[in-house]
Amino acid sequence: MLTLRKSHERGHADHGWLKSQHTFSFADYHDPAWMGWGNLRVINEDRIAAGMGFGEHGHRDMEIISYVVSGSLAHRDSMGNGTSIPPGDVQRMSAGRGVRHSEFNHAPDATTHFFQIWIQSHTRAIAPGYEQKTFADADKQGRLRLVASPDGAEGSVTVHADARIYATLLTGAEQASLPLAPGRKAWVQVVRGTLSVNGQALQAGDAAALADEAQLTLSDATDAEALVFDLAA
Repeated sequence: MLTLRKSHERGHADHGWLKSQHTFSFADYHDPAWMGWGNLRVINEDRIAAGMGFGEHGHRDMEIISYVVSGSLAHRDSMGNGTSIPPGDVQRMSAGRGVRHSEFNHAPDATTHFFQIWIQSHTRAIAPGYEQKTFADADKQGRLRLVASPDGAEGSVTVHADARIYATLLTGAEQASLPLAPGRKAWVQVVRGTLSVNGQALQAGDAAALADEAQLTLSDATDAEALVFDLAA
């Protein structure tokens, strides 16, 4: 079964300094049909205006992944981390038993465009943790590059959740496939460009939810960037 989640169907919030599109129910946006997919709970596509950002706030028991598309995201947290996240980097913050952090766009004249992803932790009240790694475009071109996994395989960031996240860049005749074990769910989020998922055409902002499928195949791409999730049901 493949279900499309079109970009224009997502929830939308415009706070002036922040424009956010919510794939799943979040904050003031509630849709009982879209509360999450497997253990994937949040995919927010955010655009932060120059010189603005999220002030310090707290989280618990979530694996929070930031994937920057353009601009840069400044991160600071109660664990003592203070970093900048550019495009190509994947940041993982394990909220565990509690962490506070802030995220800002300090650029004077550029918008920061990024995806904020939350996955349910498989164990509650773990010690908070932080990790950030760079994944070169060449490693993602024409293939699925593992960027997050429970065991840090292939140099990916380690998430305390039964989930694997892949990033890919595809265009022209390039294809990428992922076999799915029985009982697993999958999610494909198109970051930019166009592509097809098992023959279904998607464009930037669109997504596909897969269940009871043996494999997902990405094809027919035009300057596409996408995130692929292999998830616990």
